[in-house]
Amino acid sequence: MASMPPLGSTMRVHQPYEGVYAFYDGRLDGVRAYSAEPNWLDDGAYALGVCSYAIVSGEEALVYDTSISNAHAALIRDTLVQAGARHIRVVLSHWHVDHVAGNAVFADCEIIANDLTAKALSDNKNTLENRTPPVRPLVMPNSIFKDQRDLKIGEIEVQLRHVDIHSHDGTVMIIPQLKLLFAGDTLEEPITYVAEPERLENHLLDLKRMSTWGIEKILPNHGAEDVIIAGGYGPKLIAATERYVSKLMRLRDEPELADEDLLTFIAEDFRSDVLTYYAPYEPVHMQNVESILRASGK
Repeated sequence: MASMPPLGSTMRVHQPYEGVYAFYDGRLDGVRAYSAEPNWLDDGAYALGVCSYAIVSGEEALVYDTSISNAHAALIRDTLVQAGARHIRVVLSHWHVDHVAGNAVFADCEIIANDLTAKALSDNKNTLENRTPPVRPLVMPNSIFKDQRDLKIGEIEVQLRHVDIHSHDGTVMIIPQLKLLFAGDTLEEPITYVAEPERLENHLLDLKRMSTWGIEKILPNHGAEDVIIAGGYGPKLIAATERYVSKLMRLRDEPELADEDLLTFIAEDFRSDVLTYYAPYEPVHMQNVESILRASGK
């Protein structure tokens, strides 16, 4: 039987760069965070590993996603206050539940989102507030931008950019000085989760656009903890994601590809060590395949 320590107590705090905090939880064998029953927190984010981030400079901090519960968010906020932050802002990477579940802890802060995220949260408010576990109340963003916004956190310049990858409303965050990309769910290792199968062409176009930005390091919200601790992934993750999405698109005309497990489907990227195999992503791959076949009427 899985153990169930207090919610948030297994979160680990790392500093992959000066002034950059990574709040990682999950990927623990035999441990569940919320319930023995099926639920989005355990069977999605926690099982695969989930990470929120923050930038701290002087008395200013910027949180990138509020994690998977109010307990997690409170620990994030406490850490930032202890680091000297007196003015905290929040950026939401997109509207999905495991990125906004701790918003209530930052209700008194500026919560930044692009216009598409604000609309998606409004449209899905009732669903999110009644999931298991519920995100209630769902605190909405109060600072909205379109396409791009530049911020300064203390001495650190930050760019927010809208991208249509994984979800139509994605916001990635860049520290230009470090050529560092905070990817949200636009990049996930070893594979992306297909939330919008009808938009794969859009996702591929924006992956190609992202590959021109000169990024050298990538911090995703779902990935291997040891890689995040060491400073993140290289730009080869973008190309690997392009290859995976491109092959998924082939399913529409080559449904026999559905018979390949994850190890086979992207065998070359595993062999070349661009990606690292992680068995809990096998069901994610199967869900991706099924959602694309369903969307294409196969």
